[in-house]
Amino acid sequence: QGLPYALALMAILSIHELGHYFAAMVYKVRTTLPYFIPIPFLFLGTLGAFIHIRSPVPNRKALFDIGIAGPLVGLVVTLPILMWGLAHSTVVPLSDSSGILNLESLDPRFSLLLSLLSKWALGSEFVSNTAINLHPVAVAGYVGLVVTAFNLMPVGQLDGGHIVHAMLGQRTGMTIGQITRLLMMLLVFIQPELLLWGIILLFMPVADEPALNDVSELDNWRDLCGIIALLILVTIILPVPGTITKLLTI
Repeated sequence: QGLPYALALMAILSIHELGHYFAAMVYKVRTTLPYFIPIPFLFLGTLGAFIHIRSPVPNRKALFDIGIAGPLVGLVVTLPILMWGLAHSTVVPLSDSSGILNLESLDPRFSLLLSLLSKWALGSEFVSNTAINLHPVAVAGYVGLVVTAFNLMPVGQLDGGHIVHAMLGQRTGMTIGQITRLLMMLLVFIQPELLLWGIILLFMPVADEPALNDVSELDNWRDLCGIIALLILVTIILPVPGTITKLLTI
């Protein structure tokens, strides 16, 4: 079971980082190839991957395209992997131990998007008072979804930080980063499992490196894509509203 998980997760992380890499190549921005961070003693086996940008980004358009390329292409790979994995997962009774960190009894209702995907994949099996015992491939897809959400956080050097910087300018991007950190700490009171996220964001610098031309604004199409990316983030991290749980009987 470890091999399908490892292959699926490596595919997700690789595609995400290669999205950044090839977008950087388009703008002749020098970067490293993806680095993977292995953590053998962690049950996930890795803390993800990253690339290092070695030359200045020429303008906000390039900053936006490089920033958004990773999450978008990563999500294109993550969603079908997650859907396949969920379809091959099993439904178990919801218990006190169920939660967002229990892969054998995952309660997906903490995430609107994950809940919708779970209902789509499992159909009438996934109802109220049930949780999901994730197939190894579903675990990889779940991790990919979490990685996407974290990277889309509009803070500092994260992909979301680059996106809002490119859309609104560095100063406004920094303000949004501060607000995001505050909102995340408030969200921790609803989802205590997100405490690690809150701590990481709290100590992460809210400023990223400005582009060489940090004045020219984006076109409307890129602004729309940026808004969609941030809406995807919202659907991942916000829990399912009560009206939807009743409508879907979950």
